Amino acid sequence: MKIKSSLFYGITLVLFGGLGFFLLEAGSILESAKNIAPLSVSLTKENLLSRFQHPIALLFIQIIIVCGFARFMGYVFSRKLKQPSVMGEIVAGIVLGPSLLGFYFPDTMRFLFPPASLPTLSTLSQIGLILFMFIIGMELDLSVLKTKAHSAIIISHASIVIPFFLGMVLAYIFYTNHAPQNVSFLSFSLFLGIAMSITAFPVLARILQERNLTRTPLGALVLTCAAADDVTAWILLAIIVTISKAGDLNTAIFTIGLSAAYILFMIYLIAPFLKRLGSIYISRENLTRTAVALILMIVFLSSLTTEVIGIHALFGAFLAGVVMPSDGNLKKLISEKIEDIAVILFLPIFFVITGLRTEINLLNDSQLWNVFGLVILVAVVGKFLGSAIAAKIAGSNWEDSLSIGALMNTRGLMELVVLNIGYDLGILSPEIFAVFVLMALVTTLSTGPLLDGIQKFFSEKPKVYAEPIPQDKKLRVLVAFAQEKMGKSLVRFAYSLSGNQKRNLEITALHISPNDSLSNEELTRYREASFESIRQTGSEVGIQVGTEYRITDNITYEIVNFTKLKHSNLLLIGAAKPLFSRSYTGGKIKGILNYTPATVGVLIDNGLESLDRIGIVYKSESDPILNFSQKLITLKGLRNVKINVSELIQPETDINPYPISLPKLNSCSLVLIDLDVWEELGFERLDHLPTSFLLVRFFTH
Repeated sequence: MKIKSSLFYGITLVLFGGLGFFLLEAGSILESAKNIAPLSVSLTKENLLSRFQHPIALLFIQIIIVCGFARFMGYVFSRKLKQPSVMGEIVAGIVLGPSLLGFYFPDTMRFLFPPASLPTLSTLSQIGLILFMFIIGMELDLSVLKTKAHSAIIISHASIVIPFFLGMVLAYIFYTNHAPQNVSFLSFSLFLGIAMSITAFPVLARILQERNLTRTPLGALVLTCAAADDVTAWILLAIIVTISKAGDLNTAIFTIGLSAAYILFMIYLIAPFLKRLGSIYISRENLTRTAVALILMIVFLSSLTTEVIGIHALFGAFLAGVVMPSDGNLKKLISEKIEDIAVILFLPIFFVITGLRTEINLLNDSQLWNVFGLVILVAVVGKFLGSAIAAKIAGSNWEDSLSIGALMNTRGLMELVVLNIGYDLGILSPEIFAVFVLMALVTTLSTGPLLDGIQKFFSEKPKVYAEPIPQDKKLRVLVAFAQEKMGKSLVRFAYSLSGNQKRNLEITALHISPNDSLSNEELTRYREASFESIRQTGSEVGIQVGTEYRITDNITYEIVNFTKLKHSNLLLIGAAKPLFSRSYTGGKIKGILNYTPATVGVLIDNGLESLDRIGIVYKSESDPILNFSQKLITLKGLRNVKINVSELIQPETDINPYPISLPKLNSCSLVLIDLDVWEELGFERLDHLPTSFLLVRFFTH
């Protein structure tokens, strides 16, 4: 709920504010303490603070600061700025680096990230990247490439070739003044070419999910293009790294030959073994520790092999993910084991390492800012316009073509991975590294606004049109649920409203997930699994339940808008006990109640198992709650208890501080009550509700 989220992040902000103030002071104190003579007191303030410099203590401080600040910035970017959360985490890394923290609070930065601690952090970031690239490899669905769609091939090739060529032109311009010494023009130009060609497949997929474009023709085409782009770019990058490391052509050819042999080994020996392992887990719900250990050993052995061969360890991890079997639950189960720890713990450390390397302050003259402007121009022309023109040639209209260009221009995290490889190899100077990091941020952050601008330019009308207003007298119920158990309860209640007239009832179940809660590989499987028990519940009562799955951060808008599109008469949603508030109808539910153009029922489920005895709280015989519940009376075996509000009111005493008499409610399995009456009687003040409630807010035209 919104209240809970706001309070949680408010508390987080206060905690980090206090910790930040402490760290700012600690850095200054430790710096000044170096000039103070040792005190005879065994434990001084300076002595206590110096204990934070112990390697283990310092590592814990770094992890706490990095993970907490990264998640907070991710929240700000996703919820407040409507950007992918990973962009907030990238910005968090830059903020903690020399560009901001080191520039304004150098003592604190030296306290938090002393040079001696950086090798440990760098090692952790590499482990995190290896696990992350393994996950990316698993998410890459090569089956979409088997169709070899004409449009996808043209667009994906154009989005590689054009930016690559323009990047090499940039290298020709920058080489003399900005390339590190002892770096050949071939290595420098090839690396700038591939840096311009990268598309961030994971970030692009998240943007499509958030905008509910995944299942549209545009979304399917872009995903196919991005997948082909990803495979091509990583193969090219492996070749470029090989050439850069080898130094001469003969060594490069030998390394490429070893790499090709290793790829064949993974495809024809390791992949069948993993497929056999996956067949064991087609129906299992968890992996054994032995299986997890075996898979992790394969990942790290693959990374070790590619590192020894002469290409980067990340390619081995990526390849290990690609050869994981698609059948069965193996990908899903292994992702559940390692994805959270990789994304939440290790990946922010990589962002900080990138931030420590990114010194925006190096761009201290107009010439370097001109370099930055030229890089942005070439990046946009190469990726955005190159992909858009290719899409137009392939037969798309201009709106879809420009949208494809904007999406393919997304670089994000994958660009940072490539840039860090180039920095580690000594191919990129600190200035060029900073310029390209800023380019990755600008091009990715511009994707959302560009898509909005393109849609607004071509049409003022929304892309999704409401279905024609039906002329029949059916009761159309929309069941919006997050948890499976709540969805089943809502479907059962919706059926009970039909009064045994199933032909006059139409139920649609809407399930919504946040945009960063699923990996791409899990999406299709989860979409089906999330409705399995809902459909089964519908079959049990003899009615077909329609289903709709959406991914978005704006849950309130999605539910309200979908209610309008379906012309629903009744919206049923669930409410849970809030953590920081007693209100069941605050936050997102309050927004839904305020803006939904239909009657809304909010179910508070306190162990609802059956509808054998329903209580109906009313104030007068003309109350709409009585008409609403009238159909329930026609159900066989269902007893209804009409309870007048006057029967529930009792005087407040020290023994009974709440003016509500509960005995009549205790005997009901479910109580129907008007939302206004619920608030008027003060049910929110009760520490424990006696039974399940359905709060009804009636809609009048």
